[in-house]
Amino acid sequence: MPARSEQLQIRVTAADKVAIKRRARDAGLDVSAYVLSRALPDADTRLAGILGALRDDRNRSFALAELHDLLVGLAPMEFAAALARVDVRGLVPYVQNYVGAMVEQAANAAGVEPPAWTRDIPPLDEPHFSTPLRSVRLYLLRAAPVAFRRRNIFADTPLGARV
Repeated sequence: MPARSEQLQIRVTAADKVAIKRRARDAGLDVSAYVLSRALPDADTRLAGILGALRDDRNRSFALAELHDLLVGLAPMEFAAALARVDVRGLVPYVQNYVGAMVEQAANAAGVEPPAWTRDIPPLDEPHFSTPLRSVRLYLLRAAPVAFRRRNIFADTPLGARV
């Protein structure tokens, strides 16, 4: 971990300061470590929250965008550890495949092996196109990344661009 050489100051009420100190103490952390853990959660914490949000179809697009940002931000050395314990079994098959494809695509871009669990997700039986417009389907058949096409998902979703 790089040495902490920068300082950040925020204004809080006296009651907020007492509450933050108490929560830090209860968590077994100093105030700086506690605030950082809340402001910049580790990949495991973020991933657990994303997977929980993916179970709710109302917020699914936001959760997929958050997953994208997490995957793009992982260094190759962090990739395997951050994604080794992912469990997508509680997600609907489409979302399982979408998450698996995103992780495979990010792994390939990072030059690392995709996690083994991505190979255990059976592809969709029926093709899923990201738009109901039939005029766009031919384009999507060609433009969809390989990780998505193999899973029968046809969306123009390059890594580095949000869906």
